[in-house]
Amino acid sequence: MARITGGELLMKCLVNQGVTKVFGIPGGQLTTFIDAISRLGPEEGIEFVMTRHESANAYMADAWHRVTGGLAVCTGTIGPGASNMIGGMEAANSDNIPLLAITPQIHTDRSYPFKGSQQQLDQMTLYKAVTKWNALVNRWDRIPDLVARAVREAFSGKQGPVHLDIPVDVLFETGDEESVRIAPPEKTRNTSRPNGDSDMIQKAADLLAKAERPAIHVGAGILRSEAWDELRELAEYLCCPVITTTGARGAISEAHPLCLLPGMGGAIMSQSSADVVLVIGCTFSETDFWGKPPYWGTPDEQIIVQVDIDPGSMGLDREVEVGILGDAKAVLAQLLQAVKDIMPKQESREFTATMQSVEKTMREGIEEMAASDALPIHPMRMIKEVREFFGEEANWALDGGNISLWGLLGGRVYRPRSYLSHTTGASGHLGGGVSMALAAKMAQPDRPAYVLTGDGAFLFSVMELETASRLALPVVTVVGNDRAYGMIKGAQDMAFEKRYCGVDFSDIRLDRVAEGMGCFGIRVTDPGEIKPALEKAVESGRPAVLDVVLDCSANLLPPALGAICAIWLTGCEGVEPLSMDILMSAVDSIFNK
Repeated sequence: MARITGGELLMKCLVNQGVTKVFGIPGGQLTTFIDAISRLGPEEGIEFVMTRHESANAYMADAWHRVTGGLAVCTGTIGPGASNMIGGMEAANSDNIPLLAITPQIHTDRSYPFKGSQQQLDQMTLYKAVTKWNALVNRWDRIPDLVARAVREAFSGKQGPVHLDIPVDVLFETGDEESVRIAPPEKTRNTSRPNGDSDMIQKAADLLAKAERPAIHVGAGILRSEAWDELRELAEYLCCPVITTTGARGAISEAHPLCLLPGMGGAIMSQSSADVVLVIGCTFSETDFWGKPPYWGTPDEQIIVQVDIDPGSMGLDREVEVGILGDAKAVLAQLLQAVKDIMPKQESREFTATMQSVEKTMREGIEEMAASDALPIHPMRMIKEVREFFGEEANWALDGGNISLWGLLGGRVYRPRSYLSHTTGASGHLGGGVSMALAAKMAQPDRPAYVLTGDGAFLFSVMELETASRLALPVVTVVGNDRAYGMIKGAQDMAFEKRYCGVDFSDIRLDRVAEGMGCFGIRVTDPGEIKPALEKAVESGRPAVLDVVLDCSANLLPPALGAICAIWLTGCEGVEPLSMDILMSAVDSIFNK
């Protein structure tokens, strides 16, 4: 019988599960695993992709799933390497992204409890806080079943990241390959889509058919279940507005006439005035104002029909009239058929037309702002130029504080699985944009990939420009350079009488930093130079950085910052009555531009 190491067995189990990418930084305890990957080669199995910081490993595995729907692995060495990945793991956990983190551990006879070994760390406890499920692999022959269990947990129910902690002696131990069975994935997990209860489907369909002002509000669960076609078909049949959470952007094209931009005027008015709201794959989180009035209708005036794969999410933050437990894609197909059996297709609806008119006014205000020729460059002009240059086919990442708000207002998402961001979702995380775009480019090399980021967030991960250069991934990074942590500075401007503290930093020639790492770099100071700079960046055939010098005062207070401040301050003593005023003044600033 052939004898193989635990590292080799681990690699074979991952190949069996369809894994093609391991994003990581090598460490001594991982050498049997990395050697097994190198001997097989990416053409036959898995590619090991080295980054420059462990957090990037998690960001790239996260983005790989967002773009492909498949599973990727992130790994780092023991102790400091494992702890460095936590930032990326927390972001993936907040957004319910299925990925597998693998960390090596001190020998089994020296760990849990530990005996004072170098780099020892209770990685099980550390990762428990940022994963859906984790386990210690304390025997060579348990590797196959625990890998299978990890993947099953990652993709079952409400999806999420998982973690395996493997002692070094298990990775180096050898055993007879034929003594263990690596079962095919279809024999170790369910791949069917659970339907909703038929009675609940009928009740929901009756409510939607009778509604005068129906709306659909969708969370990222719609993307995890690949339910975008069913969503569009139901919305078009009902002729009702669709509002996505920031994490669900792309579930319906933002060029579609029924799509209302999240957090903006049409969406807010729809949320507060709809009589029946179909909520899918969304728990009404903080950025949805927990589904509470005045941002939403009161329970006695507004009926909520909720669809979710997770029973724990049902009615979590808002009471529901009908709760349907099931897969979003399957349930939407059921609902569409049930609605068709009750009512004809609606070609028009007064409520929807009103919301579209509000949305049109808001978008016109945004476009007027984006047409600014001011010097220094207005942030919205930068967003507009980038959006128009790359068009509908690109994959793009949004990173950075206030730039994420400008990107929410002026950026457009046209396809599912084309938008990558932690900043405006559950995590509010900065620094993953570059790494996420690199993974998107690896996953779909024929599509353009770009990043919109602020200089603060960009400098959290600037080292990954070397990764981009080494791997020849021509991603374009557009940095809005305002020489500050703009969102916090804006909050200090708005709420603390311009007492700026801990927010300003020196001007850095980010274009020259990029050149020093083998990338194309160019500084842009005039709005008319943005498009030519983008053309030069793409023509270079290299990873590129546009260092765009922004108007600091304009970037200080994007219209959506009022909404963010309202979220931050909601529930604080003496502030609650002001929150809606702050939010609506932000909306009015767009309408009246």
